[in-house]
Amino acid sequence: MPPTGDTSMPGFIAVETGDDGGLPLAIAWTLPDGRVKHTLIQPEDDWLDDELISLGEYSLEELNGMGVSPLDVIRELENDHFSATLYTAGVGDDEAALSRLFDTYGLDPFVELAPAESLYDDLAPGDWSRARGELFGELGLEPLRPEHEVAVMLNLHQRLAPDVAPPEATPFDGRLLDGDDVDD
Repeated sequence: MPPTGDTSMPGFIAVETGDDGGLPLAIAWTLPDGRVKHTLIQPEDDWLDDELISLGEYSLEELNGMGVSPLDVIRELENDHFSATLYTAGVGDDEAALSRLFDTYGLDPFVELAPAESLYDDLAPGDWSRARGELFGELGLEPLRPEHEVAVMLNLHQRLAPDVAPPEATPFDGRLLDGDDVDD
């Protein structure tokens, strides 16, 4: 459990990647008030050079039409979590996907990732993963969809650290929440 008296909400993040090659397709993260940002990511042309790259369940038209550029994702993440530690269910996969985003622009990542289960010292090994899996079923959400991954981690955190519950989260239409969207 988080230290007693700690009422801050940790940041959670998840990145959806293609089946092969770790191509970042979608990303989601929490804000301190419990809202979730998520968006599709427009692939860079050089990411698509390898014919083995998989776009998962998305079409190239869908990613380009509804997604935002990797640079816009980086800017938005920087506005929300510069020099922060974000918690994830899949540190290695999410680190690889974020590295690809940052490497595209020659930038060093400004966030650190940590396993979400590390927030709960009192849990036995494997308890967090089991509770996470059960919560996916209970909420009717899909693993590997970043907005669902983040919602489950947020819900699980509220159950494991009830003193840290954020205000009711606002429904989100799939667009970045801050300011004006660049692609409007």
